[in-house]
Amino acid sequence: MKPFQTFLLLITTTLFLSFGKNDNYQTSKEVSIEDIPVYNFEELEPLLYTNLEKTYIVNFWAMWCAPCVQELPFFQQYATKYPDTEILFVSLDFPKDIETKLKPFLKKKNITAKVVLLDDPNANSWINRIDPNWSGALPFTIIFNNNKRTYHERSFESLQDIENEVNNTIN
Repeated sequence: MKPFQTFLLLITTTLFLSFGKNDNYQTSKEVSIEDIPVYNFEELEPLLYTNLEKTYIVNFWAMWCAPCVQELPFFQQYATKYPDTEILFVSLDFPKDIETKLKPFLKKKNITAKVVLLDDPNANSWINRIDPNWSGALPFTIIFNNNKRTYHERSFESLQDIENEVNNTIN
């Protein structure tokens, strides 16, 4: 592993310390932020795969990540415009902050797509299982269906940007 990747993984792991293939998504588009489940990677992993032709977008983000916060409204717009697409926001914030910081943040930003919190300290393991090319930097997005999958270690700049990537991935 390159020294820079090791450094990023070390930082990511440090931040996460106080924080398997099927279709386990809730289909409701208006998910209550009252319920933010906390998963370890083994519990989250099945949400990263599908046997369906339906389009899924999984976005790894955190409140402390400025580019993540900037792109959240674009994903929410996409969810509203394309209700047949399942969007999952995977927060990498601290579980202790769900009530006091995360829920108020999501409410303020009008985020209604499904949010889960990943609380798994072994980032070196699960980052590579998601994508061996992922440095661990945020934001990170997976766009997929049962036939195609793309990984995006960058922020999306607009609704059109997301639409273009989904169209390039799925079509």
